[in-house]
Amino acid sequence: MTLAIPLSRSARHKALIRPLFDECVAVETCDPQADPPSPFPEEAACLSANAVQKRRHEFAAGRAAAHQAMASLGTEPSAILVGPKRAPIWPAGLVGSISHCSSAAIAVLALPRQMRGLGVDVEEDTPLADDLVPQICRPAEREWLKKQNNPGQLAKVIFSAKEAAYKCQYRLSECFFGFDGMELEMTVAQGTDQLTGQFCARFTSDRPPFQQGDTIEGRFAVGEGLIATAAQLPQVR
Repeated sequence: MTLAIPLSRSARHKALIRPLFDECVAVETCDPQADPPSPFPEEAACLSANAVQKRRHEFAAGRAAAHQAMASLGTEPSAILVGPKRAPIWPAGLVGSISHCSSAAIAVLALPRQMRGLGVDVEEDTPLADDLVPQICRPAEREWLKKQNNPGQLAKVIFSAKEAAYKCQYRLSECFFGFDGMELEMTVAQGTDQLTGQFCARFTSDRPPFQQGDTIEGRFAVGEGLIATAAQLPQVR
């Protein structure tokens, strides 16, 4: 009898997140707790000299996942530097996003002819603190949470989804704004063991080239101790 080889934690994370993006998007993961490869020297120079080891491991894992995503698209891995607002500076001809927490690092990448923007966010699957809910969630979102059986967990999903949507739009607007800059409509999938669903992030004011009322569509999944959210802006065909 052949015994199945257990998947690594990184592989399980990829299995959770891969379905959240279109097939044209490269999705790669790396485990920050498994001694990730060292970043390129130019990337390492972007870290503060005072960065603690945990931060260095998460940064290295995020860059390693991004380098894998480049290779998956047939592109030679190259350095991903950091902009003045801490957003990754992607090499010309690539659209991407990186996220990491203590147990996971995710990178997603696509070609500009396929995607105008991408956003990924990953958080530990813990409830959002009650005192943070009014800062993160708009009144309509808080009313929706009151009707849910797991409001703390879903408030964390809203937090993560707004992070992903913000990253997705930033490539086009280069605009910084707070959590009140988008209002989410959430749809939770029914009849499944795993918590999954979709969201629509609506701009609450003009953020050129986006106008008030414009939307970004996304998906979310909870599993393996993580909350993962994905936002994407496909090219208009």
